[in-house]
Amino acid sequence: MKVLSSSEETYRLVDQMRMEGKRIGLVPTMGALHEGHLSLVQRAKQQCDMAIATIFVNPSQFGPNEDFQKYPRTLQNDLNLLADKGCDLVFTPTNAQMYPQGHSTFIEPPSVAEAWEGPIRPGHFRGVATIVLKLFQILPAHVGYFGRKDYQQVAVIRAMCRDLNLPIAIEACQTVRESDGLAMSSRNRYLSPSERQRALGLFRALEAAEKLIQEGCISGRQVEQAMRKELETSLVDSIDYAAIVHPDTLESIETIDSEVVGIIAARLGATRLIDNATFRLT
Repeated sequence: MKVLSSSEETYRLVDQMRMEGKRIGLVPTMGALHEGHLSLVQRAKQQCDMAIATIFVNPSQFGPNEDFQKYPRTLQNDLNLLADKGCDLVFTPTNAQMYPQGHSTFIEPPSVAEAWEGPIRPGHFRGVATIVLKLFQILPAHVGYFGRKDYQQVAVIRAMCRDLNLPIAIEACQTVRESDGLAMSSRNRYLSPSERQRALGLFRALEAAEKLIQEGCISGRQVEQAMRKELETSLVDSIDYAAIVHPDTLESIETIDSEVVGIIAARLGATRLIDNATFRLT
């Protein structure tokens, strides 16, 4: 496995691989890797000739009161995990490389960024869209692999690629969960034992929504109320949202007549967790 930090050297290598006819799969990450990230690398290995990961804790997607400074940085362990999975190349740039002195260009995110995470985390998707576009430029891959746990983020990246005519396919891979249902997240390590147990409320809320819809409930508001009730029963500290939305536009759904997505954001102590699931009427 090759590890590079120079954007110029990385571009030349990936460009050479493309000229040789190799299909390139890219997995952008912020490190602190878990099985969810590694499953994306495995998918890239299955579908492409070259699997490339990036590790960069992107400062522009953190708000002033968010956890940029304490975000876990476990580079050597991450590299060991990626090597074990057969990753071919890892790009590990510095802040100075990605945002050199005088950097002032940012991407205005698409309209799908305006709700839910958008107003709660001002500037977050501007930072996400900017860094992802920069990575796509440095590593001109054929396919970008992202986890469905960050559902709105994937929607933002898809829309950006469509709107800017970027020649890369975006594949959203299923959320990887712990044995008890908790969605894997780098932030789970912040949870105390008590918070870890209460965090299961997110998964149980999605299970409650699925049960209600499978029983024939078509009221989006009723399903949302059931989700909130489960979150409150699980004693999460606060609920940012628990909503039933359209899978593409993320607009709220009043009447369920096709596939919908349940999205949740809740807080346990100082940790904020998100989760989602797709539901279909039976």
